[in-house]
Amino acid sequence: MKYLSLFVIIIILPFVAAAQELRCNVTISSTKIQGANQNLFRTMQSDIYEFMNTRKWTDHIYSYDEKLRCNIMIVLDEQLSADEFRGSIQVQFVRPVFDSSYETTVLNIKDNDFRCRYVEFQPLEYNETSNRDNLTNILAFYAYVILGFSYDTFSPEGGTPYFEKAQTIVNNSQNQPVKGWKSFESERNRYWLVENVLNKSYADYRKCMYNYHRNGLDLMSQRVEEGRANVAESLRDLQKVFRKRPSTYILQMFFDSKSGELVNIFSKSFPDERTRVLAILNEIDPSNGSKYAKIAGEETGL
Repeated sequence: MKYLSLFVIIIILPFVAAAQELRCNVTISSTKIQGANQNLFRTMQSDIYEFMNTRKWTDHIYSYDEKLRCNIMIVLDEQLSADEFRGSIQVQFVRPVFDSSYETTVLNIKDNDFRCRYVEFQPLEYNETSNRDNLTNILAFYAYVILGFSYDTFSPEGGTPYFEKAQTIVNNSQNQPVKGWKSFESERNRYWLVENVLNKSYADYRKCMYNYHRNGLDLMSQRVEEGRANVAESLRDLQKVFRKRPSTYILQMFFDSKSGELVNIFSKSFPDERTRVLAILNEIDPSNGSKYAKIAGEETGL
């Protein structure tokens, strides 16, 4: 019976592993904390890795190759007590482009309001209806944000159920004594991220995310000019959001992920298309104007 049970586990394990959605690399930097027990941070890194990669976040079945590739980097700036830490968390998510080896960065966020308690060898517990653990709340929030953006790039507003789960975490965290969850603390935090995404006034942003990736990048391996034209057209949707509210957080999120990619896409474009794209980009993302000047390189000699 013992050997039969072992055989069953060996047979089932690959299918259980395939059910998880994320392939998340986790890094923790604690160099700013002098004299700390480095074993604690290694254990923390391992526990966060297990939390992100072994928890089932959706009802869907993912093969290993379908798992979402993402990175979490936590920089700990200060140890406030024996088990409390403050720092930042950076979250990146890349998506493969159809029929190519290229991966596009969909999400690249640095969140400076990271604060948590962590006790070595104590299991990380997450409760969807509770706000007791800020560490798992933050991790779950970004897991659902990653899933939301992934689904949005494959179907129009396909990520809504996961953004709503992220919003539930925000709502449940309103009584937290730590920053990052409340509207009045900042215009660019977890509250405003999910508020902007689900706000119907900014629905053109999600329209852009779908057309940019599914009708744009995914088409470029087969019909490069048509795919590039669809990427250009998707920027008009961002322009609509900008003209409603230039300081919208999700606009910054988009360009933090896409500014370099846009240069690469349109540097080889037709002159008329480059001119149209440059006009939009210089209006809605002026802080990257010097970078976008490279798009006009063939015309200006830059």
